[in-house]
Amino acid sequence: MSHDADAPPGASRIAIVIVTYNSADVLEGCLGSIVDGARGVELTNVVVADNASKDESIKIAETTVGLPVSTVQVGRNAGYAAAVNAGVASLDLAGLDAVFVINPDCRLRPGTLDVLAASLRQPGRGIAVPRLVNPDGSLQPSLRRMPTVWRAVAEAVIGGSLAGRIGTLGELVTDPEQYEMAGVATWATGAAMLISVSAIREIGNWDESFLLYSEETEYALRAADHGWTLWYEPTAVVEHIGGDSGTNPTLASLLIVNKVRLFRQRRSRPAAAAYYAAVVLGESARALAGRQTSKASVAALVRPSRRITSLEPGRPGTE
Repeated sequence: MSHDADAPPGASRIAIVIVTYNSADVLEGCLGSIVDGARGVELTNVVVADNASKDESIKIAETTVGLPVSTVQVGRNAGYAAAVNAGVASLDLAGLDAVFVINPDCRLRPGTLDVLAASLRQPGRGIAVPRLVNPDGSLQPSLRRMPTVWRAVAEAVIGGSLAGRIGTLGELVTDPEQYEMAGVATWATGAAMLISVSAIREIGNWDESFLLYSEETEYALRAADHGWTLWYEPTAVVEHIGGDSGTNPTLASLLIVNKVRLFRQRRSRPAAAAYYAAVVLGESARALAGRQTSKASVAALVRPSRRITSLEPGRPGTE
């Protein structure tokens, strides 16, 4: 049963997959924003794919009214990609045009899905992403350039924020003017992205081995390998509260290790060695300055035994 009986003829048929893990404090707000956010499209499903939450996340999902909500329980904290895959697997893709994958700490602005769906109708576009804003309405930089050795060196020497403001030197696009224009991006933050069913069928599942971080990078780059572009649409707006990878040493180390691992997966051994060296250099400099997240990152980079292999407490590789 679709949610929007008033959707115009020919409206895009969209399903939403929300990945949750102890998300009770934000999930209700996310679900509450969907009614207006899905205005103009035919919303067929809202799947809450839950990574074994210990809080009220499932209860909140199951008691939501006014939306076609269902739940999929992964059974363990298997990571973002695993939950996305489980959510998508529960859908009948034959009756859909696209799937919107979002974090539970996102809030859709009115009409967001319709704008993103319209941008996916152009040939060759497989993924569409909105402008992300912070809760105070300020821009949240979310677009990225291709990871390269020189960008890693620049970020190691002068930091990612400054590198992002100097031409195309940094991987993160930080120039606010760039976010005023719609266009193709290499990859984008995975907090909110609409993926066409045609692309999903061709690209396949998300890579679950990344657990958290870089899985959206890998997916976007793999989409590009198949000829699909990622389109940024600034008139579609999603508020994103944001995670704690910047303050949690364990998560920060996973983010850094996965960046290096993905680069190694896609590039030559000499390039991968240079990239690794640049990242270690940058994180070491910040660790010496006292940054705890960088200390954890350096330890994980140089000692494989310190790397996270599971997100579940009590398992090897977790704290």
